[in-house]
Amino acid sequence: MRIRGFAPATPCWVELASADPARAADFYAGLFGWEPAGDRFKLGGRAAAGLTRARADRPAGWLTYLTEHNLEASITRVREAGGRLVSEPIEARGGRSALIADPAGALLGLWESAGFTGAQVGGEPGTMTFPELLTDDAEAAARFYGQAFGWLLRDEYGSDGTRGEWITTAHDAMAGLAPSRGGSWWRAAFQVADCAATMQTCRDLGGGVISGPTDMGFGSYAELLDPWGVPFAVAAPAALPVELSMSFTPTAGMELTFGG
Repeated sequence: MRIRGFAPATPCWVELASADPARAADFYAGLFGWEPAGDRFKLGGRAAAGLTRARADRPAGWLTYLTEHNLEASITRVREAGGRLVSEPIEARGGRSALIADPAGALLGLWESAGFTGAQVGGEPGTMTFPELLTDDAEAAARFYGQAFGWLLRDEYGSDGTRGEWITTAHDAMAGLAPSRGGSWWRAAFQVADCAATMQTCRDLGGGVISGPTDMGFGSYAELLDPWGVPFAVAAPAALPVELSMSFTPTAGMELTFGG
């Protein structure tokens, strides 16, 4: 599905920093069917994710970016909320970017578009899906992200506040929250058609499996590692049938009812 833009303060892009970008490109192309195109991966000719070389101010791993209309104003809010600026804004292809950290050290990118808004495809295998913040202090995270970006944390029933989803002020879900095994960090996630098959492909290509597949009720989920130890997740949404019925009454006219 083609994507044309993103709401402010929502995930818009993911980028991999690797010590060996060429070999990393081959691995992810084999795993997700991506087409390596310089500093980007494409899917069906549209930008799906980014690729850069790891460096001192950009450690190896997947980085999630949030779209922002004004980088400087966003950085000010981050600092006022207790976060910090890791790298100053820089000019990039199609916009400007900056790297920030929340009070617990979890890194996020900020993206101010100047023509390139972020991922151009979504909602299908090989595209980014909800990233997750892994943390051992959900209350502190809720305070920071609420103040800095206006997010609300909706607890998952029965999780004792340790698992949930981040929603915008319009109550649109756009990221998740899960318990950490130590430290705080953002984990990128990608949609796939079949978790078990993707896990096997990951192994065949030299990667590893941390856990999964786990049935989440609305689909399955797995935590993987690429050959360089970079963690990421994959999710396969459940295929839910939708029934549409049509009826006509003299008072209401034609009525469409969704079910299933």
